[in-house]
Amino acid sequence: MTRRDGNRMLVSGPVTFANVRQVLDEGVRHVKEGVRTVDLAEIGEIDSSILAAMLAWIREGRDQKSEVAFSNLPEGLVTLARVYGVESFLSKASSVG
Repeated sequence: MTRRDGNRMLVSGPVTFANVRQVLDEGVRHVKEGVRTVDLAEIGEIDSSILAAMLAWIREGRDQKSEVAFSNLPEGLVTLARVYGVESFLSKASSVG
């Protein structure tokens, strides 16, 4: 589930294969509308599908001639990114905190 607060999108609850399509589509819409930061502080259960959504949001941001940054990356997500070899790619678009 996502909600928007100005140019920031908050993702909450689980993001798994079961619901990633909805989260992905909502995020793409928000990025098209000006979201520049994705806050993951309220995220719940995750699996590798969250990485696909994040990479799609980065790509959409670039298509919109802007950058998408991430904040409050949970340690499990950082570990997944490391396992899949995209940690450095995501960290270029992230502000952990």
